[in-house]
Amino acid sequence: MEEEKPLVTGSINRGSGDYGSHDNGQLDQHEESPGSRRLSYSATDDSYRVLEGTYAFSNQTVLRQVGLGFTIAVVLALAFIETPSSLTYTSDIRFKPKPWEPPCGLTEGIEVVCLCIFILDFTVKSYLIGWEEFRMNKWLIGYIVVITASVIDWMLSVSMACNENLRVRRLIRPFFLLQNSSLMKKTLKCIKKTLPEIASVILLLALHLCLFTMIGMLIFSKSDDPKKNGEWETYFKNLPKSLSSLLVLLTTANNPDVMIPAYSLNRGYSIFFILFSVFGTYLLMNLMTAIIYNQFRGYLLMSVQTSIIRRRLGIRAAFEVLCCPGRGHTSTQSEGHVERVAVNMFLQVMDRVHMKSYCRQAIIKAAQQFPDGFINGEAFQRLFNELDKDFMKEHPPKPEYSSPVLQLIQCIYSHFYITVLGNVVALANVICICVRNLISFDLLLLSHTSPYMKNIILNCIFILYYLIEMLLKIVAFGWRGYLSYRNNIFDGFLTVLLLAIQIAIFITYRIPYEDVDLVPRHVMALWEMVRLVNMLIVFRFLRIIPEIKLMAVVASTLVDLVKNLRAFAGILLVVYYVFAVLGTWLFQGAITPPSNMSLISDSSTENKTGGPFSMDCGTFEQLEYWPNNFDDFASSLVLLYNIMVVNNWHVFTDAYTRYTTEWSLVYFVAWWLTSSVMWVNLFVALILENFTYKWDRSNALSVEDVERIAYQSTVQLIFREHVQEPTEEELLAQLQQHPHLHLSW
Repeated sequence: MEEEKPLVTGSINRGSGDYGSHDNGQLDQHEESPGSRRLSYSATDDSYRVLEGTYAFSNQTVLRQVGLGFTIAVVLALAFIETPSSLTYTSDIRFKPKPWEPPCGLTEGIEVVCLCIFILDFTVKSYLIGWEEFRMNKWLIGYIVVITASVIDWMLSVSMACNENLRVRRLIRPFFLLQNSSLMKKTLKCIKKTLPEIASVILLLALHLCLFTMIGMLIFSKSDDPKKNGEWETYFKNLPKSLSSLLVLLTTANNPDVMIPAYSLNRGYSIFFILFSVFGTYLLMNLMTAIIYNQFRGYLLMSVQTSIIRRRLGIRAAFEVLCCPGRGHTSTQSEGHVERVAVNMFLQVMDRVHMKSYCRQAIIKAAQQFPDGFINGEAFQRLFNELDKDFMKEHPPKPEYSSPVLQLIQCIYSHFYITVLGNVVALANVICICVRNLISFDLLLLSHTSPYMKNIILNCIFILYYLIEMLLKIVAFGWRGYLSYRNNIFDGFLTVLLLAIQIAIFITYRIPYEDVDLVPRHVMALWEMVRLVNMLIVFRFLRIIPEIKLMAVVASTLVDLVKNLRAFAGILLVVYYVFAVLGTWLFQGAITPPSNMSLISDSSTENKTGGPFSMDCGTFEQLEYWPNNFDDFASSLVLLYNIMVVNNWHVFTDAYTRYTTEWSLVYFVAWWLTSSVMWVNLFVALILENFTYKWDRSNALSVEDVERIAYQSTVQLIFREHVQEPTEEELLAQLQQHPHLHLSW
């Protein structure tokens, strides 16, 4: 969900801490504090010029936001180049070459330019809102603190000739991304409100973990018989080992390994591990998902409610500015007078408004439908409902042919059954590829030519059908009509690409006039080109997704998640960035391969190094996880992702506790709680909400109408049924008390 820029921003209460906050709910409309600025509008002949200047400023704001976003991306990307540099082809510490290190002053020069841009941005924002508002805005205060700390740390780096071991400004760079997005700020505020409920479940998890740890240490204590000490020796030898073993079991990453030594002695021991998993994994962890879902659903509803109220307030303010020219400060409405806006003036203003083109066109088209040339307040509000909708392209009319043959082609290839036939052919093509791969595998060991020739011939037949289908559809719909369907663009692009590769195969290898040289002397070997064709054909089979109702709903849900949940992904990026920097600081160079590399390839070798190195089954060394390390920023990001997936994450925790200290487990558990527990559950909750909404609406629709749900799929409309529209009296009351808008009444 991307927050729309309101026409009028601000709040009545100062406690919000946003721009436009005020000391109290009462506002003296005729007094201004020395440190604040107020926009005062009177509905005179100058109102059009005022709005024109406002919309010109809006366009400049968009350019500023684009430039600021690019600057933030540059300053965040410096972590990949700065020491330790990530510019190597591999992160495997056994083969990793010495990375290229930038000369002192290169990244520092880029960074100081970015800091100057941030200083300029802060100066402009502070000047526009005034000192009174600045003192109450925590984000702007944090902005200047982060900039100041970055400048001081930058000066220390330059004075030390870039040889410092720690750059504090790396850790605080993500703040620039957070403060530039109002929706990220809202999300963080919601997370802050959700933390008490999440903390209660985490406390239950901690109690559950500690209770079973104590019971496990008592059950699997050391015995006099060494043959019965397998569980104790491996998983319950001491308190830290027991806690970490059951914590990993909570994520199912070491199940059933953790119970095998005890289970092999007595099947009754399995009850302990089953009870732990049932209460911890299936009850408490799912309860965490339910709490996050409930809290963030309330957050989205509240955010949408606030967004709609601000939009209605802004639209009402625009209506007041445009209507009734000539009304002064003391003038009042005459009895029975109806406030209206002239359509001509409204259209002139709309030509200069910065908004999506299809929204502007829809609003202008609706405004031109008023026969008397005037728009009242209620209709003025309804005009801007188009802002909640996504663009749905209208298909151009089909061409008209006089030839009976072309008319027949148009009738046949514009029918839905042709699409069904195309899907059947695509399915048959994929099945043929699968069958050929199964049959030809043994033949490839003996002869390369024959299987490839059959593959090429069969691919030619299917590609010829795809080409004929594309050309006849172009005849049926016309060029513009054919390209107005996204499925046709997808099919046409892949068809042309397949045809080009097939022609390249014929030209390169002169098939079938010459024997194929198995030694690749060309840019691509024959088997590589055939494999590429097969992959594209399989990829083309995705055309069936819009034709199956459930798959279409799922696909549209994923698309909407990409469009509407960028703020949540942005905060996840911030968390990744911070933990990657911390991981690089704490564990850079911690894991080093042994000098005798033969130990690594011999899985039966015992630990003969006398250090933390271990070749036991399932260890970091035996699994050859050497590329997963914290030696540079890029490899840190990959390692954090692998831990977030929680598959074999205990391998990494075990390795770093052996090579560093057992306290390193705190870092990994903190990352697991932040990423897997918090953010994965958050995305699950949001996917559930989005999918449930789409599925409920699609039950009454046909397959071809499912795609139209995207026309009303913004977050505002998902919660529209639960949102209460503000009344006319509430809007007028808020306009009268607004701190930055002084209308003449």
